Amino acid sequence: MVQVEFLGPIGLKPIEADVANLKELSQLLKKKKEVKAWLENCAVAVNDEITKDIEKELKSGDKVTLLPPVCGG
Repeated sequence: MVQVEFLGPIGLKPIEADVANLKELSQLLKKKKEVKAWLENCAVAVNDEITKDIEKELKSGDKVTLLPPVCGG
């Protein structure tokens, strides 16, 4: 199981998911309407390292974080 965190305005509590890679996680998250809209705009970190590799393998205990774009001041 991997831990999935949703930061900022996404506003969801962390979940656990049994997936093999980020592609499977993306397909799972697209089923949740409150997350689907964010997926195209969020950066993704695996164990606190940003990645764009949708095929990135995940193992039990990994932490995936969805980081929505933010405005700073």
